[in-house]
Amino acid sequence: MMTSEEEILSPIHIAGVDEVGRGPLAGPVVAAAVILHPDRPIAGLADSKKLSEKRRQVLDVEIRQHALCWALGRAEPEEIDRINILQASLLAMQRAVSGLTAEPRLALVDGNRAPDLFCRVRTIIGGDSSEPAISAASIIAKVARDKEMVELDTRYPGYGLAKHKGYPTKQHIAALQELGVTAIHRRSFGPVQRLLG
Repeated sequence: MMTSEEEILSPIHIAGVDEVGRGPLAGPVVAAAVILHPDRPIAGLADSKKLSEKRRQVLDVEIRQHALCWALGRAEPEEIDRINILQASLLAMQRAVSGLTAEPRLALVDGNRAPDLFCRVRTIIGGDSSEPAISAASIIAKVARDKEMVELDTRYPGYGLAKHKGYPTKQHIAALQELGVTAIHRRSFGPVQRLLG
């Protein structure tokens, strides 16, 4: 529920912000920021993790077409290793919000940690299920990252990246042990760090 101070803001001044890819052993962490268009509602927005891949892809197209504006931000594996995954996630969110073509006055951020932004920020635990703009951000961030991991699978075959998207599955750990650590792996993450000795 919004405070009285926030209720006076039009939806065109409110951005939803979320990130995906904190848990994987490989690939970037990707964030999105979305300002929904009040006259172009998008039906079926929900937490990206609760939607089928096919439904996410349909909604991804709708969000990109109908939102007032949207932007993606990211932090690379080397940045994750240098500043840690939490700070890298917040940096990716900063980059996403900075990329918006309309300047928000309030950012609704999924979770309990706020990036340092030029506008007001409100964190919402479970916001990707309760706030449509955050749901939209979670969807386009996940679709973008998943697509990138499928592409990386062709450059780094044998790891199963297209299937598990870099998460620490048994298949991924076994492939790391057999094939070694690549340039896209996060060296500061335990399973990778152990293999590097």
